[in-house]
Amino acid sequence: MLHARPWEILIRTCSNAVICSVQRMKHTPVKTSDPPLVVGITGASGVIYGIRLLELLRACNIKTHLMVSRAAQMALAYETNLKLADVERLATVVHSNNDVGAACASGSFATRGMVIAPCSIKTMAEIATGNTANLISRAGDVALKERRRLVLVLRETPLHIGHIRNMAAVTEAGAIVYPPVPAFYALPKSIEEMVDHTLARVLDLFDIDVGKIHRWSGGRERLKQREDSDRS
Repeated sequence: MLHARPWEILIRTCSNAVICSVQRMKHTPVKTSDPPLVVGITGASGVIYGIRLLELLRACNIKTHLMVSRAAQMALAYETNLKLADVERLATVVHSNNDVGAACASGSFATRGMVIAPCSIKTMAEIATGNTANLISRAGDVALKERRRLVLVLRETPLHIGHIRNMAAVTEAGAIVYPPVPAFYALPKSIEEMVDHTLARVLDLFDIDVGKIHRWSGGRERLKQREDSDRS
């Protein structure tokens, strides 16, 4: 047998002169184009945040994978006139929250990251402790372990020390806790504008510009804008 280099095995048989060569395989990275954003809607008040998020992403032709918890379905009935099917039609792919074998339950499935809007205290606690009981919390846990962006639009107030400790824990793990606090400097004229501004700021964290942010340009510029508006 000839001496072979580490990446090459050369086997020669004298009887039939068969040559078998095994060479090192070249690694060719394959990038997934247009990965989806994972969206979870859980059972906190403010289901409109999840619905409107899906609408904004759909308008930008960004694919989404959606999960809606059972409690969120109850909130949908309490807070809107929409049916679950109406919300699901806004998403590219819909998963049952019980389907822990879904694609987004694995880190090998490429995504842009995940937004949970609204995010309940229970869901945040599951992700903070790694005790993932369903697909939403599992997908959130996957986003963290794969070092992808995870934004929790946390809807709860007031907060006790247990809530705050879980907020700290999930932040230390890499998530962004984003309570949907209105930005009144944007001078919103309706609840819809307040919701849009909040969600546009959330999507800014994923480098997605949906054109719904009234960006702050400084106090002097704002006063000038107000003066121009008063003159008109």
